[in-house]
Amino acid sequence: MATKMVMPLLGQTMEEGTIIKWFKSEGDKVKAGEPLLEVMTDKVNMEVEAPEDGVLRKILAQPDDIIPVKDPICIIGSASESIDDLLAEGAPAKEEAAPAAQEAAPVQAAPAVVEAPAALEPAPAPMGRVFASPAARRVAREHGIDIAALAGMGTGPGGRIVENDVMDYIASAPKATPLAGRMASDMGIDIGTVTGTGIGGKVTSEDLKPAAAPAPVAALQIGATIPFAGMRKAVAQNVAASAQTAPHVTLTTEVDMTGCIAFRKQILADVEKNCGVRISFTDIIARATARAILDKPILNATLKGDSIVINDHINMGIATAIEAGLVVPVVKDILSKTIPQISKEIKDLVARARAGQAGGEDFRGGTFTITNLGAYGIESFNPIITPGQSAILGVCAIKEKPVVVDGEVKVCSMMNLCLSFDHRVMDGAPAAEFLARLKEILQSPYLMFM
Repeated sequence: MATKMVMPLLGQTMEEGTIIKWFKSEGDKVKAGEPLLEVMTDKVNMEVEAPEDGVLRKILAQPDDIIPVKDPICIIGSASESIDDLLAEGAPAKEEAAPAAQEAAPVQAAPAVVEAPAALEPAPAPMGRVFASPAARRVAREHGIDIAALAGMGTGPGGRIVENDVMDYIASAPKATPLAGRMASDMGIDIGTVTGTGIGGKVTSEDLKPAAAPAPVAALQIGATIPFAGMRKAVAQNVAASAQTAPHVTLTTEVDMTGCIAFRKQILADVEKNCGVRISFTDIIARATARAILDKPILNATLKGDSIVINDHINMGIATAIEAGLVVPVVKDILSKTIPQISKEIKDLVARARAGQAGGEDFRGGTFTITNLGAYGIESFNPIITPGQSAILGVCAIKEKPVVVDGEVKVCSMMNLCLSFDHRVMDGAPAAEFLARLKEILQSPYLMFM
């Protein structure tokens, strides 16, 4: 018999969830216990499993939709039975359901769970709880605003958030869906500069894709002429000098990132809640690379005249594409910083570099550089060493591939690392040992803290 699957309660304080993506399409068979969709709560992204065997007949909630707990999100049944009666009951009320239920609930037998009405003078909220009127929650949902963002800003009785508080917040803040807001923070994008195409001009995750891509130097057309000047010329001079001076050798190794993905997922919610930053793979790879350099310090060397100087601090450059070309802001003394601190600093440096607000000190003092082309699906490349350094690490895309593990074929999340090094400073063996150590750390992330 076909049934409606509802938004599950994934945490004691959860009131609603945002649909991130569906793993199945309408008409696909589903099995009880297999991942069906991904949902973002106020604490973490979680995979939701199918409650029963059957066919996914109808998806009632789309990616970026905000669905209150226990509101329908899909219909599961057999392939041949009619679902007209279930569809006639209406799609999920989504943003209106919870307030409507409170404002116009019919007289009937008491349900199994009864929500106590809010007191006029509510007691202090437990940690992580926010008191708000139904109207305030409705308006917040309509505009893709996490009501928790207004904590401490309520002007109602006992500090309760009321509708006017939400409207004031909307007037002073960019409008975006929760997913778009998190993505913008992750990519260092000022969401106020993005034009929204969602309802009421709301910025969605799709709107961020053009903003995330590096802007072209100019609008290119057949026969166009681009001035070879400014930053473009400076970048050209630097890479040419590096390529002509340092004999480059590039080594490539493949890393199983399954453990690293699990590590990021494990810490993501706590770091975001306690530190206000969303950890990226670049942040983790930067910290792991610094730890590997500690074991192979020749990678942190500089050739000065007749001497090879091992630098006493690891200052990590993060190659960043901006409209005018390529810059390399530097995270100073990276080993002295936690992953959340590294993440905040990288995002701040990248955002200021793209906005043209970074100063000269932000680009000086680098001893090693990471350049990441994984977002473009690149699987291998030969990065050019930053002048004054002895090596650069190229990071490629993470892709699921069949891999033989202990005699069995398994699907693993694999990623290539491409290390270019100056053969004047080191030979192939120590460079290969560094890559092997970095691979070991990324596959067992706890090693970066030992």
